[in-house]
Amino acid sequence: MLATPAYDIALILDKGQRDTQEDAVASRMFDAANAGYVVVADGMGGHAAGEVASDLVIRAWRDSLDAELESETPSEAALIDALPLAAMQANALIANHCEDQGGDFNMGSTLLGVLLLGQRLFWISIGDSPLYLFRDGSLQQINEDHSMAPAIDAQLAEGTLTEAEALAHPDRNQLTSVIMGAAIPKVDCPEEPLDLTPSDILILGSDGLQYLGNSEIQDILRSNANALAQDIAGALQSALQAKGDPDQDNASIGVVKLTKN
Repeated sequence: MLATPAYDIALILDKGQRDTQEDAVASRMFDAANAGYVVVADGMGGHAAGEVASDLVIRAWRDSLDAELESETPSEAALIDALPLAAMQANALIANHCEDQGGDFNMGSTLLGVLLLGQRLFWISIGDSPLYLFRDGSLQQINEDHSMAPAIDAQLAEGTLTEAEALAHPDRNQLTSVIMGAAIPKVDCPEEPLDLTPSDILILGSDGLQYLGNSEIQDILRSNANALAQDIAGALQSALQAKGDPDQDNASIGVVKLTKN
């Protein structure tokens, strides 16, 4: 009998100080396929637009992956191909919805989806929703940030901006790639997987999670390294709420651990 690396997964949605919830999340485990996934979508466009966009992204993801993962003999090649296909399908759904609304109706969403095949991690990322790996006591964002933040932080490193200027820069959250029914400029979808270890912790989020700094997230994970995924997610949510930021955005929090058998 083959050993199956079970996954400990927890998801939390927090509305923050916004009037509506435009984030959407989903996860599912497939024991027979020795696989699982988590997906986060951060919609934009306001009520009845951003929340629709994020829901369409989740729907496209499920449509692309569930049927293959539910089959008796899932094809690994087809599963890996399903990641960009999910993005294309989401883009088409959003384009069709915008066309149905007529006029200059616009909406969009980020996509951060991870596929776990055994201990191997594949992902696709479009937008600024972060994917963090906590390993050996250190936190690292492992996906690309499709916003102006990296360019602004480069100016900070060069000394042309102060830290205060970089953090308060008006273009910091401007996206350089997003799913909105048009051409997608940037897609982060590595061909080679990342091999996980039982002590690793994955954190997925919308950019609302980044009201916590990387050092704050790292400290929370160091203090909760052996905790259940739901307790880690709860600790991150509590830290966000304790900040009491009046501008706190919707926050999605996904935590993934391999179960130590």
